[in-house]
Amino acid sequence: MAPSLPCCRVEGDDIFGDGVNVAARLEGLAEPGGVCVSARVEEDVAGRLDLIFDDIGEQNLKNIVRPVRVYRVRRAIAENKPKSMSVDGAPVLPLPDKPSIAVLPFANMSGDPEQEYFADGMVEEIITALSRIRWLFVIARNSSFTYKGQAVDVKRVGRELGVRYVLEGSVRKAGGRVRITGQLIDAITGTHLWVDRFDGTLEDIFELQDKVALSVAGVIEPTVQAAEIRRSGNQPTNDLTAYDLYLRALPHAYAWEREGALAALDLLGQAIERDVNYGPALSIMAFCHLQLDLNGWAEDRETNRRRALDFAQRAVRGAAGDFGALALAAAALGYFGEDIGVAIGMIDRALARNPSFAQGWSSSGWLRLWAGQTGLAIEHFETSARLNPRAAASNLTGIGQAHFLDRQFHDAVEKLLMARHALPFNAMIYRFLASCYAHMGRLDDAREMVQHLRAITSVEVPDATQYRNPEQRELFLSGLRLAAGEPT
Repeated sequence: MAPSLPCCRVEGDDIFGDGVNVAARLEGLAEPGGVCVSARVEEDVAGRLDLIFDDIGEQNLKNIVRPVRVYRVRRAIAENKPKSMSVDGAPVLPLPDKPSIAVLPFANMSGDPEQEYFADGMVEEIITALSRIRWLFVIARNSSFTYKGQAVDVKRVGRELGVRYVLEGSVRKAGGRVRITGQLIDAITGTHLWVDRFDGTLEDIFELQDKVALSVAGVIEPTVQAAEIRRSGNQPTNDLTAYDLYLRALPHAYAWEREGALAALDLLGQAIERDVNYGPALSIMAFCHLQLDLNGWAEDRETNRRRALDFAQRAVRGAAGDFGALALAAAALGYFGEDIGVAIGMIDRALARNPSFAQGWSSSGWLRLWAGQTGLAIEHFETSARLNPRAAASNLTGIGQAHFLDRQFHDAVEKLLMARHALPFNAMIYRFLASCYAHMGRLDDAREMVQHLRAITSVEVPDATQYRNPEQRELFLSGLRLAAGEPT
């Protein structure tokens, strides 16, 4: 389906050129009876036909030098149309059934670009504090931070993230003093509901963050109980240098790259040297070690595993009611072979106390996936995706794996290809795509995925012991061994 084929030539009854090659390769990406087109075609026909184009990212096509952005085509029949569309054609997410809020990146007013991480860290902590309110729906940091550095139309943010309220503000850090300003806006009407500022010292920083969150929540619901938002037990750490190192480590820890994980471990290790019971830092260290194992980046797997379990267990003991830390620790414990039922119980308790914690729902999805509970895994990944609509790749990876384990191979390929575009260094995406293609009889595509896998890791076929169901594990490994040319 293409109104034009670029770079083609005609000889007799035959057509040659890159356009034909692209069209042939796109046919292989399409589902039975479906159609895929390139970005060139999408640009030519979008808006002219009663069709919907789903962007599935850039794809590396055989014998085509450059990656090609590909769109899956659907008819715009009633059941496939979004419930509503914004003026610019983007889908509008429906409002949740409870008050909803997104916290945008705060402006760094310190006059020092190197203090950007500190302003970002303040927003992270305010989001976490708001998430402790069980009746409030809070968008995850990853999604709200996609607006960083942009001139923001609050109404557009509300439409795109599906929230009623937006909080924006600034942070000024000078010497030992901190000033946080904030304004709460109704994203439906654009009305300013609340403006305030909070001054204090670095020693007061956790109290300042909670005051901001409590003031915002009090405007949305005047009867909010202060106890809902205040930290359980002691603050995460009393060592402000350790806290500063923790904030610096966060962007590295979530980069899903080997060097990023190692950089985060270095910074977090320095934080732990200063405060051995710093629960959030310990939990992210365990998470970084999980990344190293999953991608085959650990120099010594057993040493890496022991360190991860040690950090996760210490995080559980030192979290002091920080359910975000408990959720990450539970995921690491489940991945590295501890009693997965205990890990699931731990994360269930965390989510009961913090239902807006997108990472918690995602971690729960992974634990359910590894336990063989694919239906519940998909449900929890989808919950995480609604809380974090602009950072869906990790959840798509989990949903794709769940479809694979359910032998829904076409659905699995669709989700995994979409995730690959955003997570190009995630080895499990390539492993599952290779196995999926092998089970579908598409061995050329399976071997191509193995070639991509070899570019990022030396571990082609892992033991996959995190998948507790032996039949599901063997389904995955048998296809991967076939794709990699190993004996099956």
